Amino acid sequence: MLTTMRRDIQAVFDRDPAARSVWEVVFLYPGLHAVWGHRISHALWTNGFKWLARLVSNISRFVTGIEIHPGAQIGPGFFIDHGMGTVIGETAEIGENVTLYHNVTLGGVSWEKIKRHPTLEDHVVIGAGAQVLGPIVVGAHSRIGANSVVVKDVPAHSVVVGVPGRIKSRNGDTPEPEGIDLQHDRLPDPNSDLMRHLTARVVALEASMAHLRLDDDPRTADAWVESGGSHI
Repeated sequence: MLTTMRRDIQAVFDRDPAARSVWEVVFLYPGLHAVWGHRISHALWTNGFKWLARLVSNISRFVTGIEIHPGAQIGPGFFIDHGMGTVIGETAEIGENVTLYHNVTLGGVSWEKIKRHPTLEDHVVIGAGAQVLGPIVVGAHSRIGANSVVVKDVPAHSVVVGVPGRIKSRNGDTPEPEGIDLQHDRLPDPNSDLMRHLTARVVALEASMAHLRLDDDPRTADAWVESGGSHI
């Protein structure tokens, strides 16, 4: 337990440049308080003290504004930055060194008593306001952009943005170092990529049509040459 608590503290220093001292982190970081409260409630939950576990969880929620069900499984090095409004469901599973920002939901899409919440593998980072829903798996070293809605499995080393979330694999790229977290200015823009692709297709089609007109009508050919090859 003490080793896990030390890793939780170190995670704050590794991922929040505003952290100045151990005392500040221990006493003034609600994200850390929520994680420690969960570790206590989870221990009670797994040992059969479910009512008491829910009581500890609700006290933690009242104090921190972060709701973590006692049944959720959370690995070491977990960091919730700011955290207000974050919700983690009962069957969620979180690996090592995962980072969540505020208003993130790891939610379910079923009322059945089954695995219904996401699994986050190691070193996943989820931006503010993102919603990860259902018993899906987010692969290791993946990043979820702010306000994205993710309802499908995400391969390892991927970036997801948009509503619904669009996945862009980083296969072939060098994985980011563990100390680098979500960089919002480096996230891809699938809509811009789509528009560039469509524009290129339109230009290619116009060129093909121009060549057809050149073959059919010499006058069109002369006009096309005079216009410098622009669309007629």
